[in-house]
Amino acid sequence: MMLPLFVSAQSHHEIGLFAGVSNYHGDLQDKWFPSYGYKPNMGIVYKYFMHPRVGVRFGANYTRLTAADSLSDIPAKRARNLRFETGLFEVHGGLEVNLFAVDIDRAKISPYVFAGIGVFYYNSYTDGLNGEKVYLRPLSTEGQGLPNYPDRKQYSLVNACFPIGGGLKFFIGKTLMITTEIGFRYTTTDYLDDVSRSYVNMDTLMAYRSKQAVDLSFRGNEVRGWDGNYPDYKYQRGDSKSNDWYWFGGISVAIYFDAFGNLASYWQTKCPNVFGRR
Repeated sequence: MMLPLFVSAQSHHEIGLFAGVSNYHGDLQDKWFPSYGYKPNMGIVYKYFMHPRVGVRFGANYTRLTAADSLSDIPAKRARNLRFETGLFEVHGGLEVNLFAVDIDRAKISPYVFAGIGVFYYNSYTDGLNGEKVYLRPLSTEGQGLPNYPDRKQYSLVNACFPIGGGLKFFIGKTLMITTEIGFRYTTTDYLDDVSRSYVNMDTLMAYRSKQAVDLSFRGNEVRGWDGNYPDYKYQRGDSKSNDWYWFGGISVAIYFDAFGNLASYWQTKCPNVFGRR
C-alpha cells in the first residue's frame, strides 16, 4: 500500500555534522538531567528520504561519559564512593519520520521522531589511589570471570544500543537542513559504569586479582567517618534489574541533495547565479 507513495514522491539525501552534549543514566547516576557530568559529543550523519515524511538515517558519534557517587544526594551512594569515566564510540542506523513533508516545495519546519539500533565501544576506567588511570574491566570488581563465581561472566566492551528520540528540523533556503535533536540509548549492558550486582568476598578478589582490585571495588574507606568494615559477598553494589542508558542532545547541520552523481546540475539549478550565466 505504501509503495506507490514512495515511487511517486521526490527522494533526497542529507549529509552533515552533529555536535552537542551527552550524559549517562545508571547505577552511579539515577537522574536523566543531573546538574553535572555533561560531556561534548560530535559525529556525522547521513539520511536518505524515500518520501518527504519517511527516511532512513545512519550516523557515527564519539563522546565521553562520567559519574561519581560523591556527587549523589543519596547517602548510600556517597558511602559507596565509586566513580568512572569512559570514552564511547557509536555507529547506528534507523528510521526517521517527519510530522510534515519536508522538501524544497513543501514544509520548511517539522518535528520528527526516530528509532533504530546501534553498536558502541567503551572501556571504563577510574583514578587509582595515586591518581593514576586504571581500567576497571580487568579488575573483576564484582567477580566477573573468577572461578568462585561461575554465574558472573566477564562483560563485553562492545554492545548494542537502541536509539529513540526526536527533534525539530528547519529547511533553510534550498541547501541547508538544521535540526535540534535529543536521542536516548537503551543499552544491552549494565556495566557502562562497572557496577551492576553485589560485592564479592574481598579475600577472594585479592587472591585472584590484586589489592588494587579490592581498593577500587569499594571506596567507602576514603570517606570521612567510615566505620572500618568492608561489604562482603551479596551486599548490594548496584541494581542489576535495569541496564544502563546514555543520551545525546545537540544540533546537526546538513547539506540537502536531490541525488548523488549530478552535483554540477544541482548547483546550477538550486544555487544563485553569481557569474551572471547558467
